[in-house]
Amino acid sequence: MKSLLAALALTTALTAPGLAQARSVTLTTQMNRYGGDGAYLAIYVTDPSGAYAGSLWMAGTRSRYYTHLQGWYAATGGDLAQINGITGASVGAGRTLEITFDLADALFDAGYTLHIDAAVEDMRDSPDEIAVPLTTAGAATPVSGGRYIASFGYAF
Repeated sequence: MKSLLAALALTTALTAPGLAQARSVTLTTQMNRYGGDGAYLAIYVTDPSGAYAGSLWMAGTRSRYYTHLQGWYAATGGDLAQINGITGASVGAGRTLEITFDLADALFDAGYTLHIDAAVEDMRDSPDEIAVPLTTAGAATPVSGGRYIASFGYAF
């Protein structure tokens, strides 16, 4: 029960501090055609000091592979409560992952960074495949990934 309350508090802090100031944000991740199995992706946020602030999404449901999402795993210690209720299927090569949710306005233009770690079975891990500052000016500006992600962007 304690971990559930902690997860709820963190999720609320990321999605609706003050409950009045949040916006709907769509994250779009286009995968490269890398020729392997579906990618596991950890999408999370760090605060201005670089400390872990919370998880937004985990693509891939087999927890035994989460250690390969190195940045996320190091930040959370592999705490599955951090992703309780926010997981989905892994993302296949050449496919697109699009997720929409409310994010607190306080996260934008305040030094927060969105990170995506990627891992594919029997291929190299890619921590910090994407790391972009959360800014209003950065919305709808796609960025290229390093190994498995062709492009990533977010829009309001």
